[in-house]
Amino acid sequence: MEVITIDLRFRNMEQAIAAYVVVGQGGPVLVETGPGSTLEQVHAGLVDHGMSASDIRHVFVTHIHLDHAGAAGWWAGQGAQVYVHHRGARHLIDPSRLLGSAKRIYGEGMDALWGPMLPVPAAQLHELRDGDVVCVNGLEITAVDTPGHAYHHHTLRIGNVAFCGDAAGARMPGGLFITVPAPPPEFDLEAWQRSLARLLGLHFSRIYLTHFGCVEDVAEHLEALVSRLNQAADFVRKSMLESLGRRGIINDFVSWNRERALEVGMSDEQFVQFVTANPVDISVDGIMLYWRKKWEKEGS
Repeated sequence: MEVITIDLRFRNMEQAIAAYVVVGQGGPVLVETGPGSTLEQVHAGLVDHGMSASDIRHVFVTHIHLDHAGAAGWWAGQGAQVYVHHRGARHLIDPSRLLGSAKRIYGEGMDALWGPMLPVPAAQLHELRDGDVVCVNGLEITAVDTPGHAYHHHTLRIGNVAFCGDAAGARMPGGLFITVPAPPPEFDLEAWQRSLARLLGLHFSRIYLTHFGCVEDVAEHLEALVSRLNQAADFVRKSMLESLGRRGIINDFVSWNRERALEVGMSDEQFVQFVTANPVDISVDGIMLYWRKKWEKEGS
């Protein structure tokens, strides 16, 4: 098995979003499509490795967010079969609600950022559940349920290697700074903690992050993410109790993240690039929504 990393150069930035081509004995499989705005980069990456779009007959996505599955409909239009978490499948068949939700976040910048998202015909969409195994092109791909970032999230396991989407956080290659992508409305602290415990228990030799690249110090990375996840959620909770307001919490959260990035050797320029690709204000919104729902439930 060969794993090829394609840098989608999202927003003209290096190492922001990756797509992966996994080459088995029977040919290539695409893991993560990226958004419709980066299709040109996927094509270029395939050509660089002696392939073309027509070689991709099977496409797997970890979840349905636009940076992971936005171009799934385009690939279906080329005849590919698409595999996705069963709880997100209907939103690839009819992406109108998904696009509407994203537009409320990104506003007028929506089209430039994400490009078109085409529907996937139901006949070409395969719903995966926890533990399902798909055998294609000589590869055995297992769906591992890993909610927390989103309830419709799978880690995709091939042997002792895994493609973790956002379940294993975001980290620049070679760096030690890890962030928690926690957009609304589905961030769930307890579910994510359970997912990380599950990933740790599977003892992978390598994991691949959509943001960004291969991680070989798997246990250390996941343990660090457990700590960062708890710290981030607690930071936002305390800020909410202090009634700082959304903008104040965002400003403090950015500063808190910058301090930790600088502590592990990231330059300020690298930090700015990193948070441009992984916006922390959206994570603040997701964590704040989580605490509001939790408090409302506890108060009912």
